[in-house]
Amino acid sequence: METPVFEEFDPASDCGCPGCLHWRRALPLSRTGHHPAAHRAVIVAAAASAALGAGHAVPALAAPHAPPAPGVPAADTGDEPSTPQGGKAPLHGPAGKPAKPPHVVKAPVTTRAEIIRRAKIWVAAQVPYSMDEYWSDGYRQDCSGFVSMAWNLPGNEWTGSLDQYGQRISKEELQPGDILLFHNPSNPENGSHVVIFGGWADYTHSYYIAYEETRPHARRQATPYAYWSHSDRYLAFRYKGLAADTAGGGTGVGTGTGVDVGVGAGTGKDATAYPGAVYFGPGANNKYVTRLGQMLVARGAARFYTSGPGPRWSDADRRATQAFQLAQGWRGADADGLPGPQTWALLVSGTGKDIATAGTTGTTGATGAVGAAGPPATSANGKPGSSGKPASHGVPGYPGRGMFRPGANNDYVIRLGKQLVKKGFGKYYTTGPGPRWGEADRRNVEAFQRAQGWRGGAADGYPGPETWRRLFS
Repeated sequence: METPVFEEFDPASDCGCPGCLHWRRALPLSRTGHHPAAHRAVIVAAAASAALGAGHAVPALAAPHAPPAPGVPAADTGDEPSTPQGGKAPLHGPAGKPAKPPHVVKAPVTTRAEIIRRAKIWVAAQVPYSMDEYWSDGYRQDCSGFVSMAWNLPGNEWTGSLDQYGQRISKEELQPGDILLFHNPSNPENGSHVVIFGGWADYTHSYYIAYEETRPHARRQATPYAYWSHSDRYLAFRYKGLAADTAGGGTGVGTGTGVDVGVGAGTGKDATAYPGAVYFGPGANNKYVTRLGQMLVARGAARFYTSGPGPRWSDADRRATQAFQLAQGWRGADADGLPGPQTWALLVSGTGKDIATAGTTGTTGATGAVGAAGPPATSANGKPGSSGKPASHGVPGYPGRGMFRPGANNDYVIRLGKQLVKKGFGKYYTTGPGPRWGEADRRNVEAFQRAQGWRGGAADGYPGPETWRRLFS
């Protein structure tokens, strides 16, 4: 595929006027100011005045404010991630100069776990977005450079060339390490973007965890499928150089394609060794999930499954795992519903306490298992019970209703929004959740409250302590 012919522009410019939007599309990179068009206009005016003579002064010219290019949606000028990109380029060395390209360009072999691990490095470092700067590993700091880095490609690709390293797959086949790609060949600057798929965020597969490089820096965020905008034009691709992750190393990601050898097959270390945390959680689809479910059912978790257990991770697996962890007396992060080495060891060996039956929750069952006692009953909006304590007492992390009022602008609003998206209640967001409380936040909270069966004032769209507790439980 040919190298793009569009010009680069400075992604750090924060002026959103139509003129600057136009000139950032039309002119090469300029560092003279936010309005390069106005600067050029003054120079042209001065030159014209000198040529015509003092008696024919040319009036001062205002900066031209041309309309946006045809077809650019209004949302592109707001909070929607804007991701212009550079073209194909070699890796860059420490001195900022292009490194010597390899003689043979091919897709290096890598694994899903390695792709996600590399993506997490940039997210943790909060690598700033730039289309003309290169990170210390030699990759360009834009969306396509980010994927080139995660896929460990021999050079910096762009959205018009990444597809040659992948093969088209369907939505149902998506697994961590795959990508969602939108390339607009007629106008590459209009919407072209690429993200790494990190796993499904909800059981309806309407939201997923996206790893991406966008303004202001690399991030990991629950994102509506396929993306915030131009969703109908994103295509799923799987890296051609993908190798099977090795079981037992703790770094593999299940693929559901039969590479997870040893699950339920005879005896021995491979059949019982803990495969690693990445085999469990949203988006996982492998034999270890089936094995986990079968062991949990044998320990009293049958009531959590309406079908299965099966290879695709679901909320039933999480709830069943959490019930088993609570039966061991674990609390907090130790009972998060995701099986760690100790949870797996107890299940495989048949030791530990069984899950209490539904009728003996909170009491000692026939096998000596102690179920999880539920939280004290409260009203929908957390009104004081018989103890007379304030509504927010006993709900960890709840900051008070004052943080969620019109005009509020704080980190709690972001945290609330991200959790709503994770739980599948983010349909009213047109862009990612932000710190400023808005109508989209209120309507999403209201939808969550109504899903709890609350009505009237109990479903007003403003999170009280009980809403917060249920949302983050």
